[in-house]
Amino acid sequence: MRSVPAEAYPLHWPPGVPRTPTNNRTRARFGRGSREGSWPRLKELSVADATARLMAELDRLGARHPVLSTNLALRNDGLPRSGQRMPDDPGVAVYFHLEGDPHCLPCDRWDRVADNIAAIAKHIEATRGQLRWGVGDVRTAFAGFRALPGRGETTVGTGAPPWWQVLKVPADATLDVARAAYRALAAKYHPDKPGGDAGAMAAINRAWEQAQEKRRG
Repeated sequence: MRSVPAEAYPLHWPPGVPRTPTNNRTRARFGRGSREGSWPRLKELSVADATARLMAELDRLGARHPVLSTNLALRNDGLPRSGQRMPDDPGVAVYFHLEGDPHCLPCDRWDRVADNIAAIAKHIEATRGQLRWGVGDVRTAFAGFRALPGRGETTVGTGAPPWWQVLKVPADATLDVARAAYRALAAKYHPDKPGGDAGAMAAINRAWEQAQEKRRG
């Protein structure tokens, strides 16, 4: 399977995709509904809520091995953590595999990370809606978002070690053993920890995703 190296933190923007100038970014109107008394009110969308929306849409799409890349530090599960100061660069890029091919959906149109995440979720939702009419298929719909490697990167195999080597477990390790190893490594390399390493954490997250896929069939 072809893959594209992508880091969850800091932001790994896809090569060749132009950036939105800072002064052209605006506030989006994404939000989550609430009610105060008898009046509906739209609350500002949190990073956690936006991420949940995106991951749900990726799951419905059938995407595999998602990596959500932003300039926000990560939670233990490798996703961006809410409640942080907004980074100067609110751009977002989500990498995933679709029918075996690597894809990337980037967005930096809006001035908040949560809104850029939500925009990608909305894009996937709208595309899935169009596919219901039977005019195209998933491969065609996302052909324009094929992920390309950056300078010095490769797309065939990438030379990355297999998941069990990354997690430092035997090749026939059970999912429970792999989970314990993942948690131990995440506790050591998480970027929020002293001496943490964002690159190592991204590799550990990808290895854990592969372990789950292989062991759950």
